[in-house]
Amino acid sequence: MYKIVAAERLTPNSKLLQVEAPQVTRRALPGQFVMVRVDEKGERIPLTIADLDRENRTITIIIQEVGKTSRRLASLNAGDSLATVVGPLGLPTEVENYGTVLCIGGGFGMAAMFPIARAFKEAGNVIIGVIGARSENLLLWENRLREIADELYVTTDDGSRGRQGLVVEPLKDLLAEGRRIDLVFSVGPLVMMRAVAEITRPYGIRTVSSLNPIMVDGTGMCGACRVTVGGQTRFVCIDGPDFDAHLVDWAELRARQAMYIEDEKRALELYQCERCKSESASTAATEAETRA
Repeated sequence: MYKIVAAERLTPNSKLLQVEAPQVTRRALPGQFVMVRVDEKGERIPLTIADLDRENRTITIIIQEVGKTSRRLASLNAGDSLATVVGPLGLPTEVENYGTVLCIGGGFGMAAMFPIARAFKEAGNVIIGVIGARSENLLLWENRLREIADELYVTTDDGSRGRQGLVVEPLKDLLAEGRRIDLVFSVGPLVMMRAVAEITRPYGIRTVSSLNPIMVDGTGMCGACRVTVGGQTRFVCIDGPDFDAHLVDWAELRARQAMYIEDEKRALELYQCERCKSESASTAATEAETRA
């Protein structure tokens, strides 16, 4: 069992868990991830290592509440435990002194981008950070990113913070101004990462995206996370998660991501129904005890 030593609500739909995982902290590097399960019968899901504390042997993971399993994870608190935490998995991000690196994180990708941006900064790069969300209350770790970025641009769809518009707009402007950017690293929704790749393609700027496809075992055995890169089949769990964004077959990847949407909706509906029944039974029992 892997004890949760701290839990924090970050936004209305995301939660931070700090988990004891000694075997992970010994070897983990920026860009790698873990596979976790709530209990022995639970679904295995991949989560980026958003931060780690080698001295206290803990890792930080951030959960975005979307489906059944992510909501179960987000319901846990300090003192609870996870059944399994397997990792570190995947290949670390290639960190060198490239010059100027633009790190762009959309939505939930903001948290996953943080350790990578920090590693680029520590390697001597100038960091331009670009983050965006639908609204201000969904922005993640803006203050932490501001501490390491030489420049930070914030966008929100509704204009509640920073610039109103899509997260890719500052990237377009910087390139149009003739700013030298040696590497672009993107993390976020597929549609955003694909847009970033198309924006940088005419400029010939090396662009890397961290992919998060459907994943089952995380060790390359199941093949669920396969993606076509440069005409070749690659497996995100062992060959990634970072890939040359200009070579990814984004249309195929998006189609694969949508394969189980209806199943995920049904699983969530059943989970919510079960929770409602459980809460109703608990309330009824409490009322009965009060009457007695």
